[in-house]
Amino acid sequence: MNEPLPPLLPRDFFDRPVDEVAPALLGQVLRHRTPDGEVAARLTEVEAYAGPLDPASHAYRGRTPRNAVMFGPPGHAYVYFTYGMHFCMNLVCGPEGTSMAVLLRAGEIVAGEEVARERRPRSSVRDLGRGPARLCQALGIAREQNGLDVCAPDGPLTVHAGEPADPALVRTGPRTGVNGAKEVPWRFWIDGDPSVSPYRPHVPRQRKKSVPTRGGR
Repeated sequence: MNEPLPPLLPRDFFDRPVDEVAPALLGQVLRHRTPDGEVAARLTEVEAYAGPLDPASHAYRGRTPRNAVMFGPPGHAYVYFTYGMHFCMNLVCGPEGTSMAVLLRAGEIVAGEEVARERRPRSSVRDLGRGPARLCQALGIAREQNGLDVCAPDGPLTVHAGEPADPALVRTGPRTGVNGAKEVPWRFWIDGDPSVSPYRPHVPRQRKKSVPTRGGR
């Protein structure tokens, strides 16, 4: 995609209930400009999280230093570190203080494929942005991007109006890997798109049972 990107999504796009914003993000374009180059991805899979009303949300138990961006104005990036090795990115939605956000789960790289490949050299084209951690890696998104305004015209991290997904192809189902409210169908994706990640239900961690030794208590 060598032609100029379409206009930025306005802030009022994000200033709506999270379950309205999430499916509307499918087909929109996330762009990140860095010293290494520019990478853009067409969003193909997202998940909605409804703040203190949602047991699966990072904001369910209130504001913390980690999730503070979620309580700010809409149209900002909430980036968090998980499993001690990956970054994931959300877009804050709804009025300030509601702490709603949409997790960006997958996207098709539509610009800057060479830069994305340098960041993920072992990935196929399909897998460059297939999953939230891979998407962040391909676009060079990490802790430094937490809190960035994606509606700022001169900002390095922006969301642009793409071609909306065909409503006939938009699917919805349970969110991936969550424990609380796992039956809520707030994962949205474009059916048949190869960049969509596989669904994985939450699997509780099993604690190893200690085996008493002979002569022990």
